Amino acid sequence: MQHTMVPSDRVEHVGVYGRNGVKLGTIERLMLDKVSGTVAYAVIRTGGLIGTRHHYPVAWSALKYDPARQAFRVDVTLEELASGPCEFDGDEFDWGDRSQPYAHANYWSI
Repeated sequence: MQHTMVPSDRVEHVGVYGRNGVKLGTIERLMLDKVSGTVAYAVIRTGGLIGTRHHYPVAWSALKYDPARQAFRVDVTLEELASGPCEFDGDEFDWGDRSQPYAHANYWSI
């Protein structure tokens, strides 16, 4: 029997697929809540080698592991993901500031 524990460095760079089966990107980092000790959200990196990369926060609870793909899936499309907060490569973005609510249910404000 396999256990369900995984070190955080093994989650980074794992693929994330959207509701329609299209790859959204990869997990760039996990954001931990220092007080509760839980993973609050993952930062998903989208984009390719040629285009600008975007970084989107997605609630950790919204990501479900798909053993067949050895990747995560989330109930959003790239268009829905792009409607929320993001950081472009080189931008300064305060990943710890969760004070602004966003409409999509899979963002960190849940």
